[in-house]
Amino acid sequence: MTDTHFLRFAACAPHLLAAESGRAVMADGGNAIEAMLAMAATIAVVYPHMNSLGGDGFWLIADPKRRVRYIEACGPAGAKANAATYREAGYDTIPSRGPLATVTVPGAVGGFALAYELSRSLGGRLPLADLFADATRFSRDGFPVSASMARNEPSEFEALAEAPGFADVFLAEGKLPKAGTIMRQPALADTLAHLAHAGFEDFYRGDVGREVAADLARIGSAVTREDLEAYRASEREPLSVELRSARLFNAPPPTQGLASLMILALFERLGVEKAESFAHVHGLIEATKRAFAARNRIVTDFDRLKEDPASVLTREHLDREAAIIDRKKAAPFGGAVPIGDTVWMGAIDRDGIAVSYIQSTYWEFGSGCVLPQTGLLMQNRGVSFSLDPGGLNPLEPGRRPFHTLNPPLALFKDGRVMSYGAMGGDGQPQFQAELFTRHVLFGQPLFEAIDAPRWLLGRTWGKSKIDLTLENRFDPTLVRALEQAGHPVLVLDRAYDEGLGHVGALMRQRDGSIEGAHDPRSDGGALGG
Repeated sequence: MTDTHFLRFAACAPHLLAAESGRAVMADGGNAIEAMLAMAATIAVVYPHMNSLGGDGFWLIADPKRRVRYIEACGPAGAKANAATYREAGYDTIPSRGPLATVTVPGAVGGFALAYELSRSLGGRLPLADLFADATRFSRDGFPVSASMARNEPSEFEALAEAPGFADVFLAEGKLPKAGTIMRQPALADTLAHLAHAGFEDFYRGDVGREVAADLARIGSAVTREDLEAYRASEREPLSVELRSARLFNAPPPTQGLASLMILALFERLGVEKAESFAHVHGLIEATKRAFAARNRIVTDFDRLKEDPASVLTREHLDREAAIIDRKKAAPFGGAVPIGDTVWMGAIDRDGIAVSYIQSTYWEFGSGCVLPQTGLLMQNRGVSFSLDPGGLNPLEPGRRPFHTLNPPLALFKDGRVMSYGAMGGDGQPQFQAELFTRHVLFGQPLFEAIDAPRWLLGRTWGKSKIDLTLENRFDPTLVRALEQAGHPVLVLDRAYDEGLGHVGALMRQRDGSIEGAHDPRSDGGALGG
């Protein structure tokens, strides 16, 4: 992989077809928000193991005046989401696959509606039919199955395969198709074409909403027609924290954005001077532990917060937390959440509008339920709810689930703008920090910072044990030093492991040119003009 430089605009995504959709929109005069709408639709078609229009999405958008806007498109639990129902059926936790996993309203399309309005206020003029043209064509005419999807090994595969509609759309002779196989989704193509004509509101309060609700009722979902009709995405104030060189922005609860901000703010206070050193890796790991402790204590539905998330981002609090970090020894850790499959994408246009966007169904292929009338693949985000009424995130109608999704964005004091992000549950804040420290603090070229060996504190997909997992390209001396400090090191037998995330970034320089790169662990890249 190499980094690329563009004079006017750029887009990056974990699939090249999505990046091309964004590039084409901006080449036709569209702005970065319009480009991202096209990318979000395309990626939902061509990367279905990672995301869907039946999932949720989160936007950070910086306008040319450097005002940062945040759009939250996170659907709440449906009216029939009752913990007692699951308990009576013999469940201690919400099932991960099938109809009982379809607990929450899909919010992503509601976010599209708000983003489209904002794009129009900033000069956007392209019709929805143009923005959805690629996604509609790929759904109807077909697209080649990606290498990532083909090598994916979904957890609880038998339950996934038995989910209503899944095998008909995604399996060939009971297995995921091989890379390069042409896949078509005609029902989804009809839905995309209809939304392009009728508008995004139709997804919740029109013909599409009626069909979605009927199919959900047919399979026994907790989400009702009334839940869809009542849902609207919202614009809220983002969280932010000040570093020496930049102000960082991220999403507030119910996401873990505060953890991503805390890690970088704590690490800066450690005064580390050398990349890839023990101090660098150990410092980020220990900052992660402090940040995750705050996340696990605070983050829940924003209407039910018991502690102000901004309180952990004050200078005084961060100073105290940094002082607790032992520079030589690993602290205990037990605060992991399951990893998930997600897409992060970025776009920056010729006027300086910058978008950081993240979209997901949570687990790979979400609940597995494909609604036949619309082709919609439903998320299983509600798995993050607890059936314990005394828990931090208990299941109850109307409650928003905990989200690992968080879309970072940085405004530098020298005028630069950086849209960056990652997929991967607990890994998202860590992968963001690895990229940011390598590129911004230590001056590594953007592509080298993304290509560099990666680590993850937590559980990799399919594992029950919490480890410090490393790709095998790290210096053995560093690995031994981490082990001696008390870190539970697990070195993978691979140089590049998709389980350690997809990372991408765009940096707009002061002269308006853009540097972009995306992860060799994905099927994507950066494109522009």
